[in-house]
Amino acid sequence: MSRTVLFVGAGKHQQRAILYAKSLGLTVAAVDGSADAPGLAEADVQFVVDFADLDGVLAAIDGFEFDGVLTVSADRAVPIVAAIAEARGLPGIGVEAAHAMTHKVTMRRLLAEAGVPQPRFAGLRTIAERRRAADEVGFPAVLKPANSGGQRGVHRVESLDDIDAHLHEAVTLSPTGEAILEEYVEGTEMNGIVIGRDGELSVLTLSDRLRPPGKGFAVGWIHVYPATVYGDQQEEAERVAVHAPRALGMKTGIAFPQLIATPDGRVVVVECAARIPGGQMADLVRHAVGVDLIDVQLRMALGDPLPDKVVKPKFRQPLAIRFLTSSPGPLPAGRVTRLGPLDAVLAAPGVVGAGTYIEVGEVIRPVQVDNDRRGYVIATADTNLEALERAEAAAALVDIDVEPV
Repeated sequence: MSRTVLFVGAGKHQQRAILYAKSLGLTVAAVDGSADAPGLAEADVQFVVDFADLDGVLAAIDGFEFDGVLTVSADRAVPIVAAIAEARGLPGIGVEAAHAMTHKVTMRRLLAEAGVPQPRFAGLRTIAERRRAADEVGFPAVLKPANSGGQRGVHRVESLDDIDAHLHEAVTLSPTGEAILEEYVEGTEMNGIVIGRDGELSVLTLSDRLRPPGKGFAVGWIHVYPATVYGDQQEEAERVAVHAPRALGMKTGIAFPQLIATPDGRVVVVECAARIPGGQMADLVRHAVGVDLIDVQLRMALGDPLPDKVVKPKFRQPLAIRFLTSSPGPLPAGRVTRLGPLDAVLAAPGVVGAGTYIEVGEVIRPVQVDNDRRGYVIATADTNLEALERAEAAAALVDIDVEPV
């Protein structure tokens, strides 16, 4: 008899996973607050309900039987998935670990208790707390919501006046009305992918996460594999990448630690999520080391075996992902009047994948948040730097016209 999996969230990042699950012969159910979510149309069973509303989701699926529950790329869905799994007695990371890996203040406190290297930090809710937070952290600093995503409400701050200007936004974007102030750390930012199997955690990939200047400083606009840290600092990065999810309570799951390697040889944790990341990171892992994270996540959700051949690298292929952004970036800013095919991009040397999230009539704005990434180009080469050159050159071939707004 066919087994059934429940996807919490059915947006564009979930769609490929839903189609893959169906290709395996699984029955797929999906929950999403938008009836127009692209993955919802692909599911065998649809529940239209805000997936961040646990009570609403539990009411919607009451009486519906399934064998596993998961999400892809949706940080808000992680605690919901954990709660559903726990309520139904299904495999999951646990409610406590899910909270720790989605609530930045809790995360920071647990990492501090475990001795995981990280920036100075302070939680705050009100203007009255800003001086205490600034005294604990110093300037420059980064102000962000305690539990949000997509780089929304993230600001670099240089003074108390900057905190005053941005705290309301950060608190408003947090479902619990909390913000966190963190020390701004210079260095090479990296994305890690860590696989946990019954308490045994290992690093699958480490890649550079390059960011643009200006207001979009927190957005990853280029990924480069392998990361450009070497020797002792690379070993320290791998150690910290494993230490962080272990300290947060993950035993079996996919962890996404983000790290910064500093010029003086240290490695600190920016944050650590419990999900397959967005931003084409699943594509990076698939092309770089031959591991399909969606297959791994489905196996985890269903409690299936995870042999080495499923989770260990099959090869090491240097690559780069260049996101299509504007100001800075290869895209023009303005209202889209025409979008041509990607034939020239896909035919460029080394390109193994490309796509856009652009429709005629939409407005392309200067990059500030993750949603301002309007597409991507993935290129491979003999070295990571050559791959980046290829991805940049191919991204410049996107055929698009805009008009001023």
